[in-house]
Amino acid sequence: MAIKISSSLKSPTACVLSSETPKLQRRLKNRHIQLIAMGGAIGTGLFLGSAHIIESAGPSIILGYMIGGLIAFLIMRQLGEMIVHEPVTGSFSYFAFKYWGRFSGFLTGWNYWVLYILVVMTELTAIGKYVNYWWPHIPAWVSVLVFFVVITLANLANVKLYAESEFWLSMIKVVAIIAMIIFGVYLLLTADVGSTASVTNLWAHGGFFPHGFEGLFYMLAFMMFAFGGIELISMAAAETEDPEKNIPKAVNQTVIRVFLFYICSLAILLSLVPWNQLDLGGLDKSPFVLIFKQMGIDWAAHLLNFIILTASVSVCNSGMYANSRMLLGLAEQGNAPQVFKQVNRQGTPIAATSQPSPKG
Repeated sequence: MAIKISSSLKSPTACVLSSETPKLQRRLKNRHIQLIAMGGAIGTGLFLGSAHIIESAGPSIILGYMIGGLIAFLIMRQLGEMIVHEPVTGSFSYFAFKYWGRFSGFLTGWNYWVLYILVVMTELTAIGKYVNYWWPHIPAWVSVLVFFVVITLANLANVKLYAESEFWLSMIKVVAIIAMIIFGVYLLLTADVGSTASVTNLWAHGGFFPHGFEGLFYMLAFMMFAFGGIELISMAAAETEDPEKNIPKAVNQTVIRVFLFYICSLAILLSLVPWNQLDLGGLDKSPFVLIFKQMGIDWAAHLLNFIILTASVSVCNSGMYANSRMLLGLAEQGNAPQVFKQVNRQGTPIAATSQPSPKG
């Protein structure tokens, strides 16, 4: 049952926000916000492997992602009900401001902004390394600058261009994961008698909890990090067509799909190779490459490099979008300089989009 949020509740501060955002344009469709959220949640970690988590938790990593997925689903259902009632800029920062006070809005908003600054800087650095995999003579800073400019221009144009670019970047990752799952199932079903590939690998090497419940418990925080990015659904609420219809649908479908992608891909990986025999260091030893090489695709490492390159570009693209809308929301609260409230005729917050860019 949906939670009814009383519109009579007022901000405890002197500044009262309006839920109207007439300058932003509602151009995002359901397919856009779903892939935006999935693109933010599915980063390079799934493709390069979760070696440290698998080493510490063993096959129980599957249960850990189930727990994390359930928590993420409950959080997003609650946030989704709030943003359907008030599809505003700033998402959870706005609600913290309205119901808990100005400092709460300030703290949550700026904390999120700093988080994505760090994420974007990390992913841009990684992009330089991925380009060097093919062209080692190109300085990393050149690759970083080129991709940074392209991503910034896509965000400055209009929200529809950003959404379309993010849709196709995310689609590449989704197709790669689905292919990995399908081929992995095929390898399991056609495994030779003497092959180590078997579902029994999930419990035959020290049990499902080889390091006890402690190993799983200590790794839960890392597993929860995998679901970071699905909150982008709420960040896009103010620019979504028919939010009362599209937001609930996007919340349900996105969280479930991300959940299934992680669970299925890891279950298949740990069935193909015993968890204590995995070596997931580097491109050539990732689970993606492992599965595709067994399918006879020798150039799997190059394919993986392309996929994780697009994954990093996708995360940067989403990060810049999220930070620009968060700055706009903070400015509307009075928690950021008012210049960030400026929106052009294309519905783009120019100052806010230009600001959340790593300068170092």
